[in-house]
Amino acid sequence: MPSILIDSPRPDQDSTASVSGTDTDGAAFDEEAVVIAVLIPTADVAAWQALYTESDAASPSEADSRTIARAVLDALAVATA
Repeated sequence: MPSILIDSPRPDQDSTASVSGTDTDGAAFDEEAVVIAVLIPTADVAAWQALYTESDAASPSEADSRTIARAVLDALAVATA
């Protein structure tokens, strides 16, 4: 499985910020948010892209989805501790 890395803020750093942008549905947002950097090594980008089919509702696989979700949730726990 390709790598996914999460850069969790150190406990002495502020993990929240005002963030604005456009969501995946095209709607603008401006939110106070917990910021967690998701890092994909360039050597693993093609492998991650190969595991995902946008038109397939079951993509990515359950196992890959769980790996991604756990990495993000573990970082969220550190960022909000």
